[in-house]
Amino acid sequence: MDKVIIFDTTLRDGEQAAGGTLNIQEKLEIARQLESLGVDVIEAGFPAASPGDFEAVASIAKEVRKPVICALTHANAEAVDSAAKAIKKAAHPRIHIFLSSSEIHLVHQLKKSRQEITEMACNMVTRATKYVDDIEFSPMDASRTEPAYLYKIIAEVIKCGATTINVPDTVGYSIPDEFGALIAGIFKNVANIGKTVISVHCHNDLGMAVANSLQAVRNGARQVECTINGIGERAGNASLEEVVMAIKTRNDLYNLTTGIDTTQIYKTSRLVSEMTGFIVQPNKAIVGANAFRHESGIHQDGVIKMARTYEIIDPRSIGLPASSLVLGKLSGRHAFKERLAELGYVLDDTAFQRAFTAFIALADKKREVTDKDIESLLAEDKRVVADTYHLDRIQVTCGDRGIPTAAVRLIAPDGEVKSDAAIGTGPVDAVCEVIDKIIKIPGVKLTEFTVKSVTEGIDAIGEVLIRVESKGITYTGRGADTDIIVASAKAYVNALNRLVAARKTAK
Repeated sequence: MDKVIIFDTTLRDGEQAAGGTLNIQEKLEIARQLESLGVDVIEAGFPAASPGDFEAVASIAKEVRKPVICALTHANAEAVDSAAKAIKKAAHPRIHIFLSSSEIHLVHQLKKSRQEITEMACNMVTRATKYVDDIEFSPMDASRTEPAYLYKIIAEVIKCGATTINVPDTVGYSIPDEFGALIAGIFKNVANIGKTVISVHCHNDLGMAVANSLQAVRNGARQVECTINGIGERAGNASLEEVVMAIKTRNDLYNLTTGIDTTQIYKTSRLVSEMTGFIVQPNKAIVGANAFRHESGIHQDGVIKMARTYEIIDPRSIGLPASSLVLGKLSGRHAFKERLAELGYVLDDTAFQRAFTAFIALADKKREVTDKDIESLLAEDKRVVADTYHLDRIQVTCGDRGIPTAAVRLIAPDGEVKSDAAIGTGPVDAVCEVIDKIIKIPGVKLTEFTVKSVTEGIDAIGEVLIRVESKGITYTGRGADTDIIVASAKAYVNALNRLVAARKTAK
């Protein structure tokens, strides 16, 4: 069977989603997991965008060895040189050059002629050949580009050394039949197209990113650019898990394969959701909380008798245990370790001891601890270990007759214990006020506060997502606890820690 190359752009286009900023360590952790997932290409970032992005791409290029590590650049000599420098230590480096090709972009944004655009594209592809053999070119907004010109610019950049041609539906404008015909037209009308791999990069503005990508594959495209959970600019990108599982589930139709270890999909989805702060909607295909839940009695009856009556995908094939084992405070270390393994987590002794201690503490508060609770504990442990400031203690008083007051004690990076108190309009406001007094970062504005229950029941863990803004940049923090005020404090401290870390990196 032919193989479809899976090109993951979670760390580049995915991070461009409003509020999805990641620090270098978070990008590295996601990149390592993408390597475990088996993606062929990781688009690690846009080195010319900022020193932080350059450093993140360089770090990933140095540490992640199996996939191709790709750096995005616009058609500018300095930017191409920066991309080449960022990926020079990669085992398999790629430079990805993009340049608009549609008339609306040329006239209103770039104010250049088609001839000028073609020359820019060829010059920059030629420049990139000085650094690497693997060069991708994207005529941006290809789905709104006049086909004859699209064929011409593709043919010219192939002559200059492009080895992958990416056809982007940049604004999510196309529909499947139309986009499939565009790909077929390129194969028919570009004489030297056989020297390259045809790729597609589809956005989801009309909800058709995955459908367009799959239709392109049916018409000969052999690379799909996608993101975990479909995150990305505006309405997002084609979802990696949906593209991969569609090819796998409907192998009778596609007769294609990918190199993805699908049992790593669920774990990767959770990690990206945790790091970016973007909650996966319950009805999201493949990885949503309801994807394998059945409410209808008829459906339940069928699944009990034979799962395939209403489940076209075995949940275990994406790394989701088919059963939901409930643990309690009497469960031992062995049972806990076994459940971690079933969920796809292998921890070293130190990390396991922290996780088990947190599990016992939670089991004292909750009668039953579910898989979701365990995943929340592991995520919370990562946030605490990576923290600059650590929440030590918190006490809140509030009520309809009282003045909401919070007292907080934090442990600073140097180990100094700092405490203070403040009043607010409510308990969460009071908590944020006192944390601001301790950490002392001016100009921070809280822009989003979201609470959700990790599991069901009155004793469920509450997970809080907080976004703060400083100097036009958004930082996301998350915290979880059975006490929602404590979870709020953890989330706010986590957001401020990300802000502090980002400013240290920028210096």
